[in-house]
Amino acid sequence: MRIALSGLMLLMGSVMARGQDLAPRAYIVSPVRANAITITWSNYRGELNLNGAVPITDATGTYNVPVLSYSRSFSFFGRSANISGSVPYGFGNFEGELNGTEKTAYRSGLFDSTVRFAVNLHGGPAMHVKEFLKWKQKLLIGASVKVLIPTGQYDPTKVVNWGINRWAVKPEIGLSRRWGHWILDAYGGVWFYSVNTQSYALPTPLPQTENPIGALEGHFSYDFPKRGCWASVDGNFWFGGITTLAGVENAATRQTSSRIGGTFAYPLTKHQSLKVAYSAGTYVRFGGDYRNLQVAWQYSWIDKTK
Repeated sequence: MRIALSGLMLLMGSVMARGQDLAPRAYIVSPVRANAITITWSNYRGELNLNGAVPITDATGTYNVPVLSYSRSFSFFGRSANISGSVPYGFGNFEGELNGTEKTAYRSGLFDSTVRFAVNLHGGPAMHVKEFLKWKQKLLIGASVKVLIPTGQYDPTKVVNWGINRWAVKPEIGLSRRWGHWILDAYGGVWFYSVNTQSYALPTPLPQTENPIGALEGHFSYDFPKRGCWASVDGNFWFGGITTLAGVENAATRQTSSRIGGTFAYPLTKHQSLKVAYSAGTYVRFGGDYRNLQVAWQYSWIDKTK
Protein backbone atom coordinates (compact mmCIF):
# COMPACT_ATOMS: atom_id res chain seq x y z
CA MET A 1 0.00 0.00 0.00
CA ARG A 2 2.95 2.36 0.48
CA ILE A 3 3.52 2.18 -3.28
CA ALA A 4 -0.16 2.78 -3.88
CA LEU A 5 -0.16 5.94 -1.80
CA SER A 6 2.91 7.17 -3.66
CA GLY A 7 0.83 6.99 -6.83
CA LEU A 8 -2.00 8.88 -5.15
CA MET A 9 0.33 11.72 -4.30
CA LEU A 10 1.14 12.14 -7.98
CA LEU A 11 -2.47 13.25 -8.27
CA MET A 12 -2.14 15.47 -5.20
CA GLY A 13 0.84 17.31 -6.63
CA SER A 14 -1.02 17.81 -9.87
CA VAL A 15 -3.95 19.47 -8.13
CA MET A 16 -1.92 22.34 -6.79
CA ALA A 17 1.05 22.74 -9.07
CA ARG A 18 0.54 21.58 -12.59
CA GLY A 19 -1.61 21.96 -15.66
CA GLN A 20 -5.04 21.53 -14.08
CA ASP A 21 -5.73 25.18 -13.21
CA LEU A 22 -9.20 26.53 -13.98
CA ALA A 23 -9.10 30.28 -13.34
CA PRO A 24 -11.63 32.36 -15.32
CA ARG A 25 -10.93 36.07 -15.80
CA ALA A 26 -7.31 35.73 -14.70
CA TYR A 27 -6.21 38.59 -17.00
CA ILE A 28 -9.07 41.05 -16.38
CA VAL A 29 -7.54 44.37 -15.28
CA SER A 30 -8.29 46.24 -12.04
CA PRO A 31 -7.67 49.84 -10.99
CA VAL A 32 -4.30 50.44 -9.35
CA ARG A 33 -4.10 50.08 -5.56
CA ALA A 34 -6.81 47.39 -5.57
CA ASN A 35 -6.38 44.75 -2.86
CA ALA A 36 -8.12 41.44 -2.19
CA ILE A 37 -7.95 38.84 0.55
CA THR A 38 -9.47 35.50 -0.43
CA ILE A 39 -10.24 32.43 1.67
CA THR A 40 -10.95 29.37 -0.46
CA TRP A 41 -12.16 25.94 0.58
CA SER A 42 -11.73 23.14 -1.95
CA ASN A 43 -12.96 19.58 -1.64
CA TYR A 44 -11.41 16.92 -3.87
CA ARG A 45 -12.79 13.43 -4.45
CA GLY A 46 -11.53 11.11 -7.10
CA GLU A 47 -9.97 8.00 -8.51
CA LEU A 48 -6.44 7.72 -9.81
CA ASN A 49 -5.63 6.09 -13.13
CA LEU A 50 -2.07 4.89 -12.49
CA ASN A 51 -1.83 3.45 -16.00
CA GLY A 52 0.23 0.50 -14.83
CA ALA A 53 2.71 2.65 -12.94
CA VAL A 54 2.07 0.84 -9.63
CA PRO A 55 0.34 -2.53 -8.91
CA ILE A 56 -2.85 -1.32 -7.19
CA THR A 57 -6.56 -1.07 -7.92
CA ASP A 58 -9.42 1.18 -6.74
CA ALA A 59 -7.07 3.96 -5.52
CA THR A 60 -9.07 6.97 -4.31
CA GLY A 61 -8.61 10.13 -2.25
CA THR A 62 -10.96 12.46 -0.38
CA TYR A 63 -9.31 15.60 0.97
CA ASN A 64 -9.89 19.29 1.70
CA VAL A 65 -7.63 22.24 0.92
CA PRO A 66 -8.28 25.63 2.57
CA VAL A 67 -6.20 28.40 0.97
CA LEU A 68 -5.40 31.93 2.15
CA SER A 69 -4.55 34.34 -0.70
CA TYR A 70 -3.71 38.03 -1.09
CA SER A 71 -3.43 40.09 -4.27
CA ARG A 72 -2.65 43.72 -5.12
CA SER A 73 -2.74 45.64 -8.41
CA PHE A 74 -0.31 48.40 -9.38
CA SER A 75 1.25 50.23 -12.30
CA PHE A 76 4.15 48.49 -14.02
CA PHE A 77 5.77 50.94 -16.47
CA GLY A 78 2.33 52.37 -17.19
CA ARG A 79 0.64 48.98 -17.65
CA SER A 80 -1.89 47.33 -15.32
CA ALA A 81 -0.20 44.63 -13.22
CA ASN A 82 -0.83 42.59 -10.11
CA ILE A 83 0.94 40.24 -7.75
CA SER A 84 -0.66 37.53 -5.64
CA GLY A 85 0.39 34.89 -3.17
CA SER A 86 -1.33 31.78 -1.79
CA VAL A 87 -0.68 29.53 1.20
CA PRO A 88 -2.66 26.22 1.08
CA TYR A 89 -3.17 23.59 3.78
CA GLY A 90 -4.47 20.10 3.15
CA PHE A 91 -5.98 17.23 5.10
CA GLY A 92 -7.71 14.06 3.97
CA ASN A 93 -7.92 10.31 3.59
CA PHE A 94 -6.59 7.94 0.92
CA GLU A 95 -7.34 4.31 0.25
CA GLY A 96 -6.60 1.59 -2.24
CA GLU A 97 -6.29 -2.14 -2.72
CA LEU A 98 -2.96 -3.92 -2.98
CA ASN A 99 -2.92 -7.68 -3.62
CA GLY A 100 -6.51 -8.00 -2.43
CA THR A 101 -5.94 -6.09 0.83
CA GLU A 102 -7.55 -2.69 1.43
CA LYS A 103 -5.31 -0.02 3.01
CA THR A 104 -6.00 3.55 4.19
CA ALA A 105 -3.95 6.58 5.24
CA TYR A 106 -4.60 10.09 6.63
CA ARG A 107 -2.42 13.15 6.11
CA SER A 108 -2.56 16.78 7.29
CA GLY A 109 -0.08 19.58 6.54
CA LEU A 110 1.00 22.53 4.41
CA PHE A 111 0.99 22.42 0.61
CA ASP A 112 3.58 24.27 -1.45
CA SER A 113 2.97 28.03 -1.62
CA THR A 114 2.61 30.00 -4.87
CA VAL A 115 3.39 33.53 -6.03
CA ARG A 116 2.07 34.95 -9.32
CA PHE A 117 2.99 38.15 -11.15
CA ALA A 118 0.83 39.25 -14.10
CA VAL A 119 1.08 42.29 -16.38
CA ASN A 120 -1.11 43.59 -19.20
CA LEU A 121 0.71 43.94 -22.53
CA HIS A 122 -2.15 45.31 -24.63
CA GLY A 123 -5.54 46.90 -23.97
CA GLY A 124 -5.23 47.61 -20.24
CA PRO A 125 -3.16 50.60 -19.14
CA ALA A 126 -2.71 51.32 -15.44
CA MET A 127 -5.74 53.35 -14.29
CA HIS A 128 -7.00 54.95 -11.11
CA VAL A 129 -10.63 54.44 -10.10
CA LYS A 130 -12.11 57.42 -11.98
CA GLU A 131 -10.38 56.40 -15.23
CA PHE A 132 -11.26 52.75 -14.71
CA LEU A 133 -15.00 53.46 -14.35
CA LYS A 134 -15.01 55.12 -17.81
CA TRP A 135 -12.88 52.43 -19.46
CA LYS A 136 -14.44 49.72 -21.66
CA GLN A 137 -12.69 46.40 -22.18
CA LYS A 138 -12.12 45.09 -25.69
CA LEU A 139 -9.10 42.85 -26.38
CA LEU A 140 -6.65 42.26 -23.54
CA ILE A 141 -3.31 40.48 -23.90
CA GLY A 142 -1.36 39.69 -20.77
CA ALA A 143 1.55 37.65 -19.48
CA SER A 144 2.23 36.06 -16.13
CA VAL A 145 4.77 34.03 -14.22
CA LYS A 146 3.67 31.70 -11.42
CA VAL A 147 6.28 30.27 -9.04
CA LEU A 148 5.64 27.27 -6.81
CA ILE A 149 7.77 27.45 -3.63
CA PRO A 150 8.57 24.08 -1.96
CA THR A 151 7.22 24.97 1.49
CA GLY A 152 4.92 21.95 1.69
CA GLN A 153 5.15 19.03 4.08
CA TYR A 154 7.71 16.58 2.71
CA ASP A 155 9.61 13.59 4.11
CA PRO A 156 11.60 11.46 1.63
CA THR A 157 11.11 8.38 3.81
CA LYS A 158 7.32 8.64 3.41
CA VAL A 159 5.36 8.22 0.19
CA VAL A 160 2.43 10.43 1.26
CA ASN A 161 3.50 14.08 1.18
CA TRP A 162 1.62 17.32 0.46
CA GLY A 163 4.72 19.02 -1.01
CA ILE A 164 6.57 17.99 -4.17
CA ASN A 165 10.03 18.97 -2.85
CA ARG A 166 11.00 20.95 -5.94
CA TRP A 167 10.60 24.41 -7.39
CA ALA A 168 8.26 24.94 -10.32
CA VAL A 169 7.79 27.92 -12.65
CA LYS A 170 4.96 28.54 -15.11
CA PRO A 171 5.26 31.36 -17.69
CA GLU A 172 1.95 32.01 -19.46
CA ILE A 173 0.31 34.20 -22.10
CA GLY A 174 -3.37 35.09 -21.74
CA LEU A 175 -6.02 36.73 -23.94
CA SER A 176 -9.39 38.13 -22.91
CA ARG A 177 -11.98 39.54 -25.35
CA ARG A 178 -15.27 41.17 -24.38
CA TRP A 179 -18.43 41.49 -26.50
CA GLY A 180 -21.03 43.30 -24.41
CA HIS A 181 -21.91 41.01 -21.50
CA TRP A 182 -19.81 38.11 -22.85
CA ILE A 183 -16.11 37.47 -22.22
CA LEU A 184 -13.90 34.84 -23.84
CA ASP A 185 -10.60 33.93 -22.10
CA ALA A 186 -7.78 31.76 -23.46
CA TYR A 187 -4.42 31.01 -21.83
CA GLY A 188 -1.37 28.96 -22.75
CA GLY A 189 1.62 28.17 -20.51
CA VAL A 190 4.26 25.63 -19.55
CA TRP A 191 5.27 24.26 -16.14
CA PHE A 192 9.03 23.76 -15.65
CA TYR A 193 10.37 21.76 -12.67
CA SER A 194 13.64 21.58 -10.77
CA VAL A 195 15.05 18.25 -9.55
CA ASN A 196 13.60 16.50 -6.52
CA THR A 197 16.88 15.33 -5.03
CA GLN A 198 15.14 13.16 -2.41
CA SER A 199 12.30 11.30 -4.12
CA TYR A 200 10.87 8.27 -2.33
CA ALA A 201 12.49 5.00 -3.39
CA LEU A 202 13.63 1.76 -1.77
CA PRO A 203 16.01 1.18 -0.10
CA THR A 204 17.01 4.90 -0.14
CA PRO A 205 15.57 8.08 -1.72
CA LEU A 206 16.75 8.88 -5.27
CA PRO A 207 16.78 12.02 -7.48
CA GLN A 208 13.75 12.47 -9.75
CA THR A 209 13.25 14.81 -12.69
CA GLU A 210 10.04 15.72 -14.51
CA ASN A 211 9.59 16.91 -18.08
CA PRO A 212 7.73 20.21 -18.70
CA ILE A 213 3.93 20.15 -18.76
CA GLY A 214 2.12 22.22 -21.38
CA ALA A 215 -1.20 23.70 -20.25
CA LEU A 216 -4.05 25.23 -22.29
CA GLU A 217 -7.11 26.81 -20.66
CA GLY A 218 -10.33 28.44 -21.90
CA HIS A 219 -13.38 30.16 -20.36
CA PHE A 220 -16.60 31.64 -21.71
CA SER A 221 -18.41 33.86 -19.22
CA TYR A 222 -21.44 36.14 -18.97
CA ASP A 223 -22.00 39.27 -16.86
CA PHE A 224 -25.43 39.51 -15.25
CA PRO A 225 -27.10 42.92 -14.74
CA LYS A 226 -26.02 43.01 -11.08
CA ARG A 227 -22.48 44.43 -11.02
CA GLY A 228 -19.93 41.78 -10.06
CA CYS A 229 -22.27 38.86 -10.75
CA TRP A 230 -21.13 36.49 -13.50
CA ALA A 231 -20.99 32.84 -14.54
CA SER A 232 -18.58 30.90 -16.76
CA VAL A 233 -18.01 27.57 -18.45
CA ASP A 234 -14.40 26.42 -17.93
CA GLY A 235 -12.14 23.89 -19.59
CA ASN A 236 -8.48 22.96 -19.92
CA PHE A 237 -6.05 20.49 -21.46
CA TRP A 238 -2.53 19.55 -20.33
CA PHE A 239 0.16 17.22 -21.64
CA GLY A 240 3.69 16.02 -20.85
CA GLY A 241 5.34 15.55 -17.47
CA ILE A 242 7.10 12.20 -17.88
CA THR A 243 9.16 11.50 -14.75
CA THR A 244 12.63 9.98 -14.56
CA LEU A 245 13.89 8.33 -11.35
CA ALA A 246 17.68 7.89 -11.02
CA GLY A 247 18.04 8.12 -14.80
CA VAL A 248 15.26 5.61 -15.57
CA GLU A 249 12.34 7.15 -17.48
CA ASN A 250 8.78 6.01 -16.68
CA ALA A 251 6.74 6.48 -19.87
CA ALA A 252 3.54 5.49 -18.01
CA THR A 253 3.60 8.86 -16.19
CA ARG A 254 3.02 10.90 -19.36
CA GLN A 255 -0.05 13.10 -18.87
CA THR A 256 -2.60 13.87 -21.59
CA SER A 257 -5.77 14.96 -19.84
CA SER A 258 -8.50 17.59 -19.59
CA ARG A 259 -11.10 18.96 -17.20
CA ILE A 260 -14.36 20.87 -17.62
CA GLY A 261 -16.42 22.81 -15.10
CA GLY A 262 -18.32 25.96 -14.23
CA THR A 263 -17.96 29.02 -11.98
CA PHE A 264 -20.51 31.41 -10.46
CA ALA A 265 -19.60 34.67 -8.70
CA TYR A 266 -21.98 36.81 -6.65
CA PRO A 267 -21.34 40.12 -4.81
CA LEU A 268 -22.50 40.04 -1.17
CA THR A 269 -21.70 43.66 -0.26
CA LYS A 270 -19.63 46.53 -1.67
CA HIS A 271 -16.42 44.83 -0.49
CA GLN A 272 -17.36 41.16 -0.24
CA SER A 273 -18.11 38.51 -2.83
CA LEU A 274 -18.68 34.76 -3.01
CA LYS A 275 -17.54 32.37 -5.74
CA VAL A 276 -18.55 28.73 -6.25
CA ALA A 277 -16.88 26.46 -8.80
CA TYR A 278 -17.13 22.81 -9.77
CA SER A 279 -15.03 20.75 -12.17
CA ALA A 280 -14.41 17.12 -13.11
CA GLY A 281 -12.07 15.15 -15.32
CA THR A 282 -13.29 14.50 -18.86
CA TYR A 283 -10.46 12.79 -20.72
CA VAL A 284 -7.85 11.37 -18.35
CA ARG A 285 -4.78 9.39 -19.44
CA PHE A 286 -2.79 9.88 -16.24
CA GLY A 287 -3.75 12.09 -13.27
CA GLY A 288 -6.59 14.59 -12.93
CA ASP A 289 -9.46 12.09 -12.61
CA TYR A 290 -11.11 13.78 -9.64
CA ARG A 291 -14.08 16.02 -8.80
CA ASN A 292 -13.50 19.41 -7.22
CA LEU A 293 -16.02 21.63 -5.42
CA GLN A 294 -14.66 25.04 -4.47
CA VAL A 295 -16.14 27.88 -2.43
CA ALA A 296 -14.29 31.19 -2.06
CA TRP A 297 -15.03 34.29 0.02
CA GLN A 298 -13.26 37.51 -0.95
CA TYR A 299 -12.88 40.88 0.72
CA SER A 300 -11.58 43.61 -1.60
CA TRP A 301 -10.81 47.32 -1.27
CA ILE A 302 -8.98 50.12 -3.06
CA ASP A 303 -6.45 52.29 -1.26
CA LYS A 304 -7.27 55.98 -1.31
CA THR A 305 -5.10 58.07 -3.61
CA LYS A 306 -2.92 60.51 -1.73
